[in-house]
Amino acid sequence: MAAAPSRTRWVILALLVAISVVTYIDRVNISVTARQMMPALGLTDLEMGQVFSAFVLGYALFQIPGGWLGDRWGPRKVLTLAVIWWSTFTALTAVAATLPTVGLVGVLGSLILVRFLIGAGEAAALPNFNRAVANWLPSGERGLGIGITIGGLGLGSALTPPLTAWLMVNYGWQAPFYAAGLLGLLVAGIWYWYATDRPAQHPRVNEAEAALIEGSRKLDEPSPVGPVPWRLFARTPTVWWLVLSYSCLGYVAYVYLSWFYLYLVNVRGFGLLRGALFAAGPFIAVTIFCPLGGWATDRLTVRLGINRGRAIVGAGGMLLAALAILLGASAEVPFLALALLSLGAGWLYFTVGAYWSSTVDLSKPHAGTLSGIMNTGANLGGTLSPTLTPWLADQVGWAAALGVAAAVALLGGLLWLGIRPDDGLRIREG
Repeated sequence: MAAAPSRTRWVILALLVAISVVTYIDRVNISVTARQMMPALGLTDLEMGQVFSAFVLGYALFQIPGGWLGDRWGPRKVLTLAVIWWSTFTALTAVAATLPTVGLVGVLGSLILVRFLIGAGEAAALPNFNRAVANWLPSGERGLGIGITIGGLGLGSALTPPLTAWLMVNYGWQAPFYAAGLLGLLVAGIWYWYATDRPAQHPRVNEAEAALIEGSRKLDEPSPVGPVPWRLFARTPTVWWLVLSYSCLGYVAYVYLSWFYLYLVNVRGFGLLRGALFAAGPFIAVTIFCPLGGWATDRLTVRLGINRGRAIVGAGGMLLAALAILLGASAEVPFLALALLSLGAGWLYFTVGAYWSSTVDLSKPHAGTLSGIMNTGANLGGTLSPTLTPWLADQVGWAAALGVAAAVALLGGLLWLGIRPDDGLRIREG
């Protein structure tokens, strides 16, 4: 009797989820500590928005290099170095006001620089998650795999507000940054010790599991990693529509990541610790909806083909997110608003499996680089929303500011009309 496939790929996936959790702990904790950081460091709302945006700018600018390095060096080394880098600067956030850079650029400039460098390190995370999923999972599991992995971002974001608030209240606003930095270093060590770039390199992968993974890859007709086809990327319409649509997702996502906790406390009237608890709502929804969307796109592509299977999940999730956010922004009852806005985040991330799997469908050998290009768009959109959202709220109110986010989600859904990943890297004729 033939041996059953080993399950090493799922251990690799679990480690990716752990890195994913750490990624968003380090990203979200500052939105909670901002409550004490701002008066302690003398920062205004708009200045804090600039600090939030600095992270996103660094994150956006280094997406493509991070993905390219993953294609070249493999996700094991790249993720290890990246986690060590951003964990170190996460810990330095706590002492940003005392670093030598203060003498050159002031307290605000020093904090902006540290957050920018955290973003630069974290830029390697998602493209290398997708590179690892493309290497380790057969085609019928890739949507689910990236959905589970990125769903870890939701888990990290859900855990972060209450844990950060508790550490901040009991030990000061610096404590969450020290704790997060140490956690990241631990996870980086475990990943480097256990992971390999490909299944064939791992001693715990048996022949049956290798055949399951490699068999699907043979059907996909791989080619060795060569020079990045930048010109072909630029001349493929689907790449542009994919980047523009994911930019819309990024704009909306960073409204949640940067301002949702303070929105609950300052606008909806929740207390400091209570608001931190309920701020986990959108991220719990993300943790559930993200793998669900990945599973759905895998199943639909089998039944309807790649183009339709990706588009139904991508467009449908974005349109439902727009509706839920619009209804939540206008709801008068705080708990109803919380529920609807949380559902909006869930539907937003329901689409993630379709987006990231589409980059593998387009070009598996360059999936890391193409993922980086797509996620650059998301984070350029994300650079805008942390600063624009409080400005809009100040000018026309929070309901209108969230209404703008809903409109952006709607646009992102409509852009799926032009996304055809199964066509590959082709120039549209005529």
